[in-house]
Parts: sequence; C-alpha cells; structure tokens
Amino acid sequence: MGFSRARVMLVVLVSLLPMVFPVNGIGANWGTQATHRLPPDIVVRMLRENGIQKVKLFDADYDTLKALGKSGIEVMVGMPNDLLAPIAGSMKAAEKWVSENVSSHLSTNNVNIRYVAVGNEPFLATYNGTFLRTTYPALQNVQAALIKAGISNQVKATVPLNADVYESPNGLPSAGDFRADIHDFVLQIVKLLSDNGAPFTVNIYPFISLYIDPNFPVDYAFFDGNASPVNDGGTNYNNMFDANHDTLVWALQKNGFGNLPVIIGEIGWPTDGDRNANLDYARRFNQGFMSHVSGGKGTPMRPGPIDAYLFSLIDEDAKSIQPGNFERHWGVFYFDGQPKYTLNLGTTNSGLVPARGVQELEKKWCILKPDAKLTDPQVAPTVSYACSLGDCTSLGYQTSCGSLDSQGNISYAYNSYYQIHNQLDSACKFQGLATVTRSDPSVGSCKFSIQIKPYYGAAAHRLSSIEKTLCSILFLVLFLWTTQ
Repeated sequence: MGFSRARVMLVVLVSLLPMVFPVNGIGANWGTQATHRLPPDIVVRMLRENGIQKVKLFDADYDTLKALGKSGIEVMVGMPNDLLAPIAGSMKAAEKWVSENVSSHLSTNNVNIRYVAVGNEPFLATYNGTFLRTTYPALQNVQAALIKAGISNQVKATVPLNADVYESPNGLPSAGDFRADIHDFVLQIVKLLSDNGAPFTVNIYPFISLYIDPNFPVDYAFFDGNASPVNDGGTNYNNMFDANHDTLVWALQKNGFGNLPVIIGEIGWPTDGDRNANLDYARRFNQGFMSHVSGGKGTPMRPGPIDAYLFSLIDEDAKSIQPGNFERHWGVFYFDGQPKYTLNLGTTNSGLVPARGVQELEKKWCILKPDAKLTDPQVAPTVSYACSLGDCTSLGYQTSCGSLDSQGNISYAYNSYYQIHNQLDSACKFQGLATVTRSDPSVGSCKFSIQIKPYYGAAAHRLSSIEKTLCSILFLVLFLWTTQ
C-alpha cells in the first residue's frame, strides 16, 4: 500500500514538472493597449507553451492577474504614471492599492507577484519633468505598504526607467553617469532600491538610436559581431546593448551602488511602421539577443546571467504613435497571437508556439469600390477619418504596405476602420465609396487583417449575473402578483 501511494505521488510530481519554471529565463512585456485584446487565459496558456517564465504588466488588470494565478509565471505588476501623484500624496492610497492589486492576488488567486513597477519611464525627457517630484514619494509609500502588508521579502518595488536617465559625454561606458538635471532624483530612488534589496530596472532600445540618428552604425545595434568595436580603456564593446548596459553600471558604481542588481525591463525591435522596423531586423535583433544572453556570459562590467523582458509579447493597435508609427508593432506575436517570425527562445524544441482557441470575425474585408473615382472629393476626408480611428501605421515609405497603389492605400484604411469596429455594416460606408468583399485583398507583404472577436472581460460576466438576478426578482414579483 505504501509503495503504491509513493508511486502515485511520484506520478503526480512528474506530471507537474512542465509547470515548474526555473528562476532564470526570458520574460516578456504584456501590454493591453489594443482595440481587441486576446482573452487573458489564452495569453497565459501561450506564455506557458512558449516557456516564458516571467511577465511584466503595465497595470493591475484583475482579469489578467487572475488568469496568471497558479501558472507559476513570475509577475511584475504595473502602476501607471497617472497614479503616481495620488499614491505619492497618500499612504492610505498606497496601502489600498497594494491590498487590492498585490496582497489579494497573492493570497486569493495564487499569483506569483515578485515586483511592483512604480510608474513607467517617469523620468523620460519628453515628459518634461511631469513625474519628477512624485515618483520617489510614490515608491516610498508603495515600499512602506509592502512592508506593512508583510510581503516585502517576496515582492520588491522598482521603477522602470528609460536609458535616457544616464549618459556618457564621450560615448564610452566608463564615463557614464546619471543625467545632471535629474541626478539627485535618480539617486534617491537608487538608494531606496538598495536599502530594500530591489533591482534597478532599465529599458534599453538600440532601435531608437537607429531611428533618431540616420548616421548610427546599423551593425552596432545587433549582436552578430560585424560592427567595428568600441574600445573603452582596453575593453572592447561589439554591440550597443553591452555598452549601454555598462554605462549604467559605471553610473551606479560612481555613485556608490556598484553592486545593485539590474533588470532589463524592456528590450526588443519593432516589425513595421518605419524603414528599419521590419521582420528581418526584428528576427536578427531578438534572436541575437537571446543567443547573447543564453550562455550567461553577461557584459564586460557585469558577467553572469542577464534578467530581461522582451518588448513585447503582442502588437497593440491602440498605442500612441507620438514616438513613431512603429509603436504599434513591437510584438513577437501579431494581435491574434500568431508568431511573426521564427524565434528560438531556448525554451521549446521549435520556434514560437501560436495562441490556441482564438476566434476571428468573419472572413470579409472593406475596400474601395472598384468603380469609385480617386478624384472624388470625399476620398481624402474619409481616408483621414478611417485612419484617425483605425490603424494606418503599416502604410508609408518602406513599410509592409509601402508598395500599395492609391486604391490599395484607401482600401487598407477603410478595412482597418471596418475591422476595429467589428465589421459593422455601418463601418463600411464612407460616403458610398466602400464595399464589403469576401476576396482577400492582401498583396505581398501587406496583410489586410481580420480582427478577432472582442473580449469583454469579467465585467461582462458580472453584468450577466446582475441581469440574471434582476430577471429572477422580476419573475418572482410577477409570480406573487398573479397568484394573489
């Protein structure tokens, strides 16, 4: 009997092994600024089937966190920048936020929350100091709330910062220091992180350097070893990531925090919306990065494993395009959970595993009528309207749809609006210029997408329950009234 029980226990333990992830491994950023979100349970299954062991969120969405429960996936839960001021100004607000978005999920839903990201790149130069005086107090209050809740050993508070918080006057890592205008603000945060055993989280983007500087050496953005090395006092840097990372390490070291752990909060390459944002470059960069970190070699200043989160998991078609049209195309998966290219994360025997159970809308598209005149005065305003409420970021010079003719561009804009609005008949009118077709208008690399069915989340289920309750009460009232 004892032997049988032991055998059963062994079988159970062996069956659970695929669910238990090692501590080290690649993570992914899971953003949800999309017109049509993939259901969280589908995304969590996709994460697990791809062996992605860590996920970084930008909010504390209840459905997302609940879906991550019992998955074993490590979670960095996010606090948006617009909450920094209220959290900074009220300890009670911080305690309430931690209780609702961290403690309850740890205890009730079994979510493996390891970090709270307080803000997202709050010191970004383009914010012009908006969050400069609220980030540190918010971090302080969140840290105090974690301590009060008795979970500060398990959950660490950190602040994901953009790599623009440090700089080097001569371009060499060894000259690195924090930007003079925010030096003291960053050091406040660094000291609090150090005091509480929390990591410095930084987002590094070689693509952005290439995007803003046409003279940037392209090969230096990648990991092939084809670039001319940068010599820093006898240390050669063959890629921008290592140099940028070590500029931060030098900055920390100069300010007395040379041993502070560093997490790469975001790193990746977009696939559309710019001439340098394409599938080939994205594959080259992300696969190069995976190979670079897989051996645990680290960087010249920080040998050893690198803790990193790819940016990003899935395309987000509702992101702001103020930085550039590429912003909606960072995913290694398309919006529907289909892999964009072959990428070996070192976690499966093959490439990326697609999402399963995704439901698409009907196979139909909205296009410009074949007999419509391009000179029609309604063409320009309707296209402008479609793009303002749709997604036309794949149109333009050297993008995936850059070779479309005028009719194709118009049709693409109309279809984007039509799909985002769930293929409503009224969404394919455009002053009588458009028509619905069941023949796929995609051409070459330009894909006319079909949207996935909308996901309404737990709110819809809660509403459904309320409606059922109200119906039951109404039925009871009617029953009592008619039986009197």
